Amino acid sequence: MKTGENLSRRDFLKAVGIGVAGIALGASGVLAAPEVRSFIDDNAKSKNKINFYGPHQPGITTKYPKHVYFVSLNCEVKSKSELKELFQSWTEDSVRLMNGEVMPNSYNTLLPPNDTGETAGLDVSHLTLTFGVGPSLFEKAELGLQSRKPPELKDLPHFPRDQLDPKYVGGDICIQACADDPQVAFHAVRNLIRNARGKVTMRWAQAGFNSYPVRNGKKETPRNLFAFKDGTGNPNVDSPEEMNRFVWVQPFESADWLTGGTYMVVRRIQMFLETWDRTSLTEQEATIGRHRDSGAPLGKTGEFEDLELDRKDERGNPIIPVDSHVYLAKQTKDRILRRSFSYSDGINPETGAFDAGLLFISFQKNPQQFINIQNSLGRLDKLNEYITHRGSALFACFPGVQKGSYLGAALFG
Repeated sequence: MKTGENLSRRDFLKAVGIGVAGIALGASGVLAAPEVRSFIDDNAKSKNKINFYGPHQPGITTKYPKHVYFVSLNCEVKSKSELKELFQSWTEDSVRLMNGEVMPNSYNTLLPPNDTGETAGLDVSHLTLTFGVGPSLFEKAELGLQSRKPPELKDLPHFPRDQLDPKYVGGDICIQACADDPQVAFHAVRNLIRNARGKVTMRWAQAGFNSYPVRNGKKETPRNLFAFKDGTGNPNVDSPEEMNRFVWVQPFESADWLTGGTYMVVRRIQMFLETWDRTSLTEQEATIGRHRDSGAPLGKTGEFEDLELDRKDERGNPIIPVDSHVYLAKQTKDRILRRSFSYSDGINPETGAFDAGLLFISFQKNPQQFINIQNSLGRLDKLNEYITHRGSALFACFPGVQKGSYLGAALFG
C-alpha cells in the first residue's frame, strides 16, 4: 500500500473513486464528472426502502413522512452544462442515499472520507429526496434558461399579515429530505451539498417532525403544535384521478419539461404557543372550525365528514364560524396536498418564548391554488391571532426519473 508521499496520479484517482478516462480538472480545482455516467439501480434488498426511480419524484405522495430536513440553496454554477452535470451527479448520489449506502473510505487515510458516515449501521428509514428549482434560477443570464421558465413560476405575492424574514425567503434550488430517522434525513442533505461543493451554497434550512397516532392498527392524521389534526382535507394520494386533477402538472398546463411534476410552496409559520395555551378549548375549536380531539367539523363526530358550511344552530347562527380557518379556506373550492411538519428551534432571545411553529409544505399543479386559498384566509382568518408567516418560497419540482436518465433531464433537452 502506498503512502501519501509516493501516491501516483493514477492511484490518487482510484483513491477518490473516479476512473481515469474522461476526467478533467476544473478551474476551481474540483474534479469534474464525465458527461456519460453509469446509473445504479434501486436496491430491493435495502431495508425500509422507497424507490428513487418512477414517474414522479419520491417524497410528494409518500405516506407518513416523520422527519424532514429542507434546504434552500443558491446556485453558483456559471453555465447550463455545469448545472446539468450537477443534477446528473445528484441523481446518482440520490439513488445511493435512498439505497442506504454509506460510501466506503479510500485506502489513503490522508484523504477525507468519501462519506460523512453518521448513518453507518442505520437502515435507510424510508428516506425520500425531492428536488425543485426556484424562479430566481431562471433569471441567471449565464445559464441561458430564461425561455424555459414557466409563467406560473414566480415569487409568491405578499399576503395579508405576512411578516417575512429575508433569512427564510426564496432560493434557486431546494432539496426536501424525509425519513423516519432525522439523522438519515440530515445525512442525505449534508452529503448532497458536500458533493456539490463550489456549485451551491446554503441559503436557508429548516428541520421538522411529525408523529402519527395509531388506532386499530392504522396510522391517523398527524397533529400540529396546536394539537389539531393537520392534513384532513388532502386529496387521496392513492387516486390517480385526484392527483392528476390537483397535484401533477398535465401536458400543456405548464412548461413541457414540468409535465408529471408539481409546484412546491414552502412557508415557515411561527406559532405563538404561549398565547394559544391561554385560550379556552371552545375558542380554539371556533378558531379552527373543527373539534380538537376527533378532528371532525364542529357539530359532527367523524374527521372526514363533510363540512356542510351552511349548517345553522337553533338560533340561526353558523355552526362553523365564518371567520374560522376551515370555513375561509373552503370558500375557494381549491385543493392542495399538504405535507406540513412541526418545528421547534429553541427560544426566541428577544421574547423568551418558544421559537416554534409549522414548516408548511404543499404540492399543487398550479401555484394559483395556494394563492387563492391564502387570499381567502386574508385578514379575516381568526387563526391570524396566533400565527405569523416568517418564510416563503416557491419551487417547480421535476417529474420523476427513469433509470438511465437524470433529474431535470427535460429542462436541458
